[in-house]
Amino acid sequence: MADTDIYELIECMTALIRSEERKKCAELGLQAVHFQVLNYLSRCNKYSNTPAAVANYLGMTRGTVSQSLIILEKKGYIEKIQDQNDKRVIHLKLLPAGEDVLKQARSTDLFGNATQILRTGLATAPTDVNVFQEALTALQKANQSQSFGVCKTCRNFREKDNGYFCELTQEALSPSDINQICQEHTPV
Repeated sequence: MADTDIYELIECMTALIRSEERKKCAELGLQAVHFQVLNYLSRCNKYSNTPAAVANYLGMTRGTVSQSLIILEKKGYIEKIQDQNDKRVIHLKLLPAGEDVLKQARSTDLFGNATQILRTGLATAPTDVNVFQEALTALQKANQSQSFGVCKTCRNFREKDNGYFCELTQEALSPSDINQICQEHTPV
């Protein structure tokens, strides 16, 4: 078997994903960046739903993200909410209309079929299940970027008193928080 160029594989997958996103977004009158913002907001937790976190996660300037947030707010897809403890902080909330347009914009058929094919193939090679996570972690380390991982996979995550707790923030976590992306994530 010939050596596989990991970069080329990731590049091809990314190009296919972005192509599908652009098609769906064009049908819905959205730009790809709007989809990316909505998608991120649907997956992030309470520590990561700020404009700065969106910019960091997407690798975009704060100005680009700010303009996108203005458009998404005008369309009724998101809401800006001032933090109760620190009035300088703004949190972003995905509204039902935003959730609806996000569902329409996702390439569910293509990726649903691909996922089914992949799972069938992985059933015969269970050691390959984490290859995508490992590839992402390696890319993030090589780029020296934040991991933005899922809360429950963080070094600071704890189960405590029949609930969940973040050692970093010293706060209780909800069951939905632990399955969402956190910008403060530190890989184990």
